[in-house]
Amino acid sequence: MKSKTRTYVISRTLDNFFGGVFELLQFIGKFFRELTPPFEWKEIIRQCYYVGYRSLPLISVTSFVVGIVFTKQSRPSLAEFGATSWLPSLVAIAIFRALAPLVTALIAAGKVGSNIGAELGSMRVTEQIDAMEVSATNPFKFLVVSRVLATTLMLPVLMFYMGFISMLGAYLNILANEHTSFTTFFIKALEKITFLDMFSSLIKTFIFGFSIGIIGTYQGYNASQGTLGVGRAANAAVVASMFTVFIEEIIIVQITNWFR
Repeated sequence: MKSKTRTYVISRTLDNFFGGVFELLQFIGKFFRELTPPFEWKEIIRQCYYVGYRSLPLISVTSFVVGIVFTKQSRPSLAEFGATSWLPSLVAIAIFRALAPLVTALIAAGKVGSNIGAELGSMRVTEQIDAMEVSATNPFKFLVVSRVLATTLMLPVLMFYMGFISMLGAYLNILANEHTSFTTFFIKALEKITFLDMFSSLIKTFIFGFSIGIIGTYQGYNASQGTLGVGRAANAAVVASMFTVFIEEIIIVQITNWFR
């Protein structure tokens, strides 16, 4: 009896998982079908403001700390080999290849993804989305397409901003210990950064931004069960976005390494 119950639970879990994946793929397909003019430009700009400008304080503090901490952690290892002069190059490679895209995406998943899931979830359970459909407007284009475009477009901007602030934090730490000039630091840091590094990071953040936007809007747009559903939508948006970002990071790094 216990074996049958366990089999039933596993079967139901798999059905729910693959059913959810299928619904998400349908949602993505609808997004691309709705990605046609005319666009809701005012709403897109407003969402870009929320995603970009309002994320700057958290991104600034986090990136500055990342630059300082990574430099502090790396110096002792390089000092053992008398190679502290390589520190600017090491920091730049680590930040622009991995840390800046990944940390930016995780911050956006936690802050932006949860906001999108909660906002659309509350609109769904209070029947505001249904009211928009009745009033002959297209809620999917206004609510979903605008937010996904905003996260897709703004995440690369935030990534480059985070990379700059992280390098500034790293420079201040190196200046305090090695007294390296600003010009020398950035020449050494950027001489090891290739076009492939910047291009792969740019592609990463476009994909991360799209994933965060589409998962957040999907969870919120399909929320149910009242206020409890709003909380579940916000939580699911964060968890699913972060998990997806890590999976995409592994895949993109593997593909990029094939070209190196």
